[in-house]
Amino acid sequence: MLSNKRIQELELVMEFEKVEECFKEVSSWIENVGRKRLKETINLDDSLEMLLQAQKQFKEFDLVASEYCKRGQEALKKMNQWEDFSFVDGHSYRVKLQSYGDQLEEFCTQLDETRHRVCETVRLYEFFDKVSQGICCTEEGVKS
Repeated sequence: MLSNKRIQELELVMEFEKVEECFKEVSSWIENVGRKRLKETINLDDSLEMLLQAQKQFKEFDLVASEYCKRGQEALKKMNQWEDFSFVDGHSYRVKLQSYGDQLEEFCTQLDETRHRVCETVRLYEFFDKVSQGICCTEEGVKS
């Protein structure tokens, strides 16, 4: 039984190392690309045309970022079995998993919030553009 337990632990460590490579790749992308691109969308342009261009660029980024979030979440799911094992080195692995999980959750939340903010800003600008056109048309009609 002890031998079987040790074999399971070794298998789990090998699995963790595979998953950790995925986490490192996702984590590196989040830090080197993802966070920078999210910061770029903080100040959106003042014209509807520029805002629509920014939205298009964000959508392209969002597809890639969502894929990284998905990969990270799938890797976390694979490692849920870590909670069932309490071997000596297990704590350090759980700490790493928690750290990766926290980073991933924070980034995915920021991505969702930015997606919503960009969409709502575009909708607001489109509304103001229609109102502005309606006012101009009304003023022209009154002058005629």
